[in-house]
Amino acid sequence: MYRKLCAAACVLASILIHTSIGKSDDSADMKELTRLEKVWNDAYVRADADALEQLCADDLVVTMTDMVVLNKQSSIAILRSGKVKFQRYETSDLGIHVYDHAAVVTGRLQRTRSVQGREVNDEWRFTKVYIRRGGKWLVVAWHASTVAIKQ
Repeated sequence: MYRKLCAAACVLASILIHTSIGKSDDSADMKELTRLEKVWNDAYVRADADALEQLCADDLVVTMTDMVVLNKQSSIAILRSGKVKFQRYETSDLGIHVYDHAAVVTGRLQRTRSVQGREVNDEWRFTKVYIRRGGKWLVVAWHASTVAIKQ
């Protein structure tokens, strides 16, 4: 009986140790992802394509209302070209959900941009997917669609 109890205690201890080692610190991840969202937003307003380059994985997929699907190179090229300038890029209603080595961020995006001398205001809902590679969070997918018209 004593051997079975000891064996069960060892198995339980092993499971607890393994679980605590494999589990990420959600509060640290939440803080980092919140910071990265601010870096993302600021990069658009400052036209800082290099900052976005650092935030995005090479296999990034961007899907937005009324646009073709973009990859990392083509989405950052738009900002680098200077054809679109953002005066406002603000998010709210953020929801951040961490799943081991992946995270999903959802929210509302309001932005003001100049395109060919014309000011455009957008109000979107977005979903951004991050993965952790080499200890660093990177955006692998970003989807935004226009907010439904209230009736």
